[in-house]
Amino acid sequence: MPRVKRGTAHVKKRRTLLKKVKGYKWGRKKLVKRAKTAVLKAGVHAYIDRKNKKRTRRALWQIKLGAWAKENDLSYSKLMGLLKAGKVELDRKVLADLAENNPAVMKALVDQIKK
Repeated sequence: MPRVKRGTAHVKKRRTLLKKVKGYKWGRKKLVKRAKTAVLKAGVHAYIDRKNKKRTRRALWQIKLGAWAKENDLSYSKLMGLLKAGKVELDRKVLADLAENNPAVMKALVDQIKK
């Protein structure tokens, strides 16, 4: 069986790894063994933080809706109950944007549901 030389593949793999860790501190930017672990951990943190971002955004929308509700003599739970009972299918993101940028439209929406 002929001998297989893998020098180019090895170098390419190392080069792409070191491109990923460009800008990292200390040995993680130039030592392959440390760079591998750094890239692996960075990927894990990126995945977790994508999930956390969704969580924090939803919490922010709830706070905005709660603040708007308090200004209009409602509670957050009563506001959401009214919207659900009125079969309003807008999500919290859109509702929070309405409450922040177009409070008059939001007020009209809630008044229409209350009837």
